Amino acid sequence: MADVGIIGYPNAGKSTLISKISAVRPKIADYPFTTLVPNLGVVSLGNHRQIVVADIPGIIEGAHRGAGLGLKFLRHVQRTSLLLHLLDLSDLSQRDPLEDYRTLNKELALFDPALSEKPQIIALNKIDTPEAKQKLAKVRRYFKRIKKEAHPISGLTGEGLPELLGSLSRHLFKRSKEEASH
Repeated sequence: MADVGIIGYPNAGKSTLISKISAVRPKIADYPFTTLVPNLGVVSLGNHRQIVVADIPGIIEGAHRGAGLGLKFLRHVQRTSLLLHLLDLSDLSQRDPLEDYRTLNKELALFDPALSEKPQIIALNKIDTPEAKQKLAKVRRYFKRIKKEAHPISGLTGEGLPELLGSLSRHLFKRSKEEASH
């Protein structure tokens, strides 16, 4: 289905992100489950390289049992090569981004243990909000401690997107070289 699947809780900013990095224009609204089917976008990475990115509808706790159309959404995640886990650092959702990260990864593993083994890059979204700046250091320390790559971004303003796209490109290029050598 796609090279990269953008995963996260509802309203984390997945549709905003894909609209910034590709030509796709999904419906964007401030209520949960605005996206009910994946949106696919082609992202140009330079040097005539392109990747397909899927905006996966929001996954919530209990998704592996079907909550929030979870089974349908998790099947889309199975058809991606790399996961981009988008976390909301703003206070708008009133959620804990680290708890969201752990919960969503638990849902992936409960649905299909192979999903928890997929390569994953973390995007710390909505850093353009004042409260995100207060949370950023703590959240980055957590991901450094567990040896996960985490990029602060703003899907709204575009801040951090070139670095994030560079990371996606490196991971996918490295993976395709490894697959070609086998």
